[in-house]
Amino acid sequence: MNSQESRSVVPMTVCVENEHCCRSSLNSGCFLMIPFVFQAQAGWLQHDFGHLSVFSKSKWNHLVHKFVIGHLKGAPASWWNHLHFQHHAKPNCFRKDPDVNMHPLFFALGKTLSVELGMKKKKFMPYNHQHKYFFIIGPPALVPLYFQWYIFYFAVQRRQWVDLAWMLTFYIRFFLTYLPLLGAKGLLGLFLLVRLIESNWFVWVTQMNHIPMHIDYDKNVDWFSTQLQATCNVHQSLFNDWFSGHLNFQIEHHLFPTMPRHNYWKVAPLVKSLCAKHGVEYQSKPLFTAFADIVHSLKDSGELWLDAYLHK
Repeated sequence: MNSQESRSVVPMTVCVENEHCCRSSLNSGCFLMIPFVFQAQAGWLQHDFGHLSVFSKSKWNHLVHKFVIGHLKGAPASWWNHLHFQHHAKPNCFRKDPDVNMHPLFFALGKTLSVELGMKKKKFMPYNHQHKYFFIIGPPALVPLYFQWYIFYFAVQRRQWVDLAWMLTFYIRFFLTYLPLLGAKGLLGLFLLVRLIESNWFVWVTQMNHIPMHIDYDKNVDWFSTQLQATCNVHQSLFNDWFSGHLNFQIEHHLFPTMPRHNYWKVAPLVKSLCAKHGVEYQSKPLFTAFADIVHSLKDSGELWLDAYLHK
């Protein structure tokens, strides 16, 4: 081979090697993205089984729910049932809905509760800045810094040994799958990153339907009004349906909690007409507007607290 032929072969070899490296990196990236998407979507799947909306027989829903939330997500079914059923019974009712228990320790929620907190001169946090620190202690922190340890405490404290066994199978599977590929430090880093992304995904989706809505003590109003004043929808689209596990139809979900999620769009027009007939507000908004409304509502309630704290 002469020198000219040799010079032409070298660039071709480099190009082939670069293409191979690019494909290998892309494949590795896609492979590592699987646990992030999988964990989020498994969350919506366990939600379906937890609401008994998949199988016609309750016992099959309960059994598969334990498998999905325990083995696929590493959490106890009994913990989810205990908290979530209270939420559905009295959504956004302080001291009855566990989802608003972050008031007043971390956030001032709702107009009435925020003013009351200010008038009592209580200040656990600088609530007038809560729309800023929400981005630090809200979506990023809920799952990795709170749920991650509390679920074990709950299972042991309540002696839910079957749930604990299911949870351990998740960690064993995760360990055996990724340790040979990533090593110990890589495994820990991946686990924390998965929990971080899962937490952000979960919090933004679940809170966009509730935090901007009415939050107060339980006023014992009728059940239909209780659900509607505490929930709102996000406009339907293929992406929104997938991204939120159809919880963009939050109103329909709260009115028909055992209904299979693929039927929400069918009943939505009937719910709208019923609300219009009885003068009950039915809210639906774009996805990013719903996200922004979380921050806006926190800012508004924080300002109400500050005004009451300083001047009332």
